[in-house]
Amino acid sequence: MHGFYRLPIAHQTRVTMSRDRIYAQDHQALDAFAFDEAVARVFPDMIKRSVPGYTTIIPMIGVISEHYAQDNSLLYDLGCSLGASLLAMRHGVKANNCKVVGIDNAAAMLEQCQTYVDEDANTVPVELHHGDITNFPYEKASVVTLNFTLQFIDPDKRQSLIQTLFDAMLPGGALILSEKICFEGGEQSLQEQLHWDFKRANGYSELEISQKRSALENVLLPETAQDHIDRLKLAGFSQASQWYQCFNFSSFIAIK
Repeated sequence: MHGFYRLPIAHQTRVTMSRDRIYAQDHQALDAFAFDEAVARVFPDMIKRSVPGYTTIIPMIGVISEHYAQDNSLLYDLGCSLGASLLAMRHGVKANNCKVVGIDNAAAMLEQCQTYVDEDANTVPVELHHGDITNFPYEKASVVTLNFTLQFIDPDKRQSLIQTLFDAMLPGGALILSEKICFEGGEQSLQEQLHWDFKRANGYSELEISQKRSALENVLLPETAQDHIDRLKLAGFSQASQWYQCFNFSSFIAIK
């Protein structure tokens, strides 16, 4: 039996040392959220304390990758950030002659990702690209992961991107899509309040929660779970379903 992938010790150490304090002080002029060097330094701590279910989703990406990776194929992690899902895919792959490809448009994140890849002892080849995931030349993909990435893409470009990925995937391939989602009616307030409670329980102050929310406005644009299912089916996936949800964070799987 294969054990679940866990982040490298170096990554865990940096989580302890680099606590997210970006919004702890009052910012008179609040810039839009960006994946810059400051975020890269604290990102493991930030996402662990901000995204409920993240520590469950990452190892499950490894499990899904093991099931769907095909011999002589590519696995893509789009918006790979520091490489948590990329490394989970790398450790999950048991098919022969595979390569994991990570793409991100944030140089600071990609630089740190390369460090974690270099520290990882797994021998499955990894290739990192600094670029735009909406115009990358994808090919022979058996597994594609967008782990909290599509929400930062212009909504007008989302269907085109999913269609491009579908067209580049092998029959039987899997697409994993994790997103912050929104809801209709009163459920939006309920799920949002529970998410804020989650952040408070993880040590974030009211100021930090408020300023982060403002910084993400018009940067992170969530959609409903049904929006995502409909988009995946429109692209041509034979199956598309929600396999995980914790408050207003969810993950979907689609099979070609």
